[in-house]
Amino acid sequence: KLLKTFLSQPNEMFYVRQLTRSTNEEINAVRRELNRLEKTGFLKQEARGNRLYYYPNKGYVFFNELLSLVAKTTFLGLAIRKNKNKIGKVKYAVMSGKFVRHMDRQADELDLLMIGTIILPELSVLIRKEEARRKTEINYTVMTVDEFQFRKERRDPFLLEILYQSRIMIIGDEQEMLSQRNKNDATE
Repeated sequence: KLLKTFLSQPNEMFYVRQLTRSTNEEINAVRRELNRLEKTGFLKQEARGNRLYYYPNKGYVFFNELLSLVAKTTFLGLAIRKNKNKIGKVKYAVMSGKFVRHMDRQADELDLLMIGTIILPELSVLIRKEEARRKTEINYTVMTVDEFQFRKERRDPFLLEILYQSRIMIIGDEQEMLSQRNKNDATE
């Protein structure tokens, strides 16, 4: 619960009582886990006034892996994975690293790329829920597999910008997505 709290808002600082309320756990259990997470190097602390604040150490050796796990198993990542069949035939679902890290993004930066045969109204419901939770608009693009391959082969600037940025794969294999040829081409 603490990992989820810290990694779903990696730019925030939390104090002990705030964490006990958000995790619905006993204060001593939270303190014990905070101490353990600090000893591993995952958390840092900072005293401000009469409170001790904790925040994730972005230099922690497993920070990106943990961030990826939390992105896949909570909120929009979880909703996409859970509703994969309802959304359509999803080949790849990719979130931008900035989106996952809650960093400031430009208005034209993409937060989510969905590739496959996607049922837009179903995806839109999930997007709207996440927008309400985050209180911000989510920029997303949907492409068919053929369109994705075509644009990738033509080195489309819009697609290349997405592929060169940090990203978290929610569905699909990253290596396969980035390879020059897709599986169907290789078998022909």
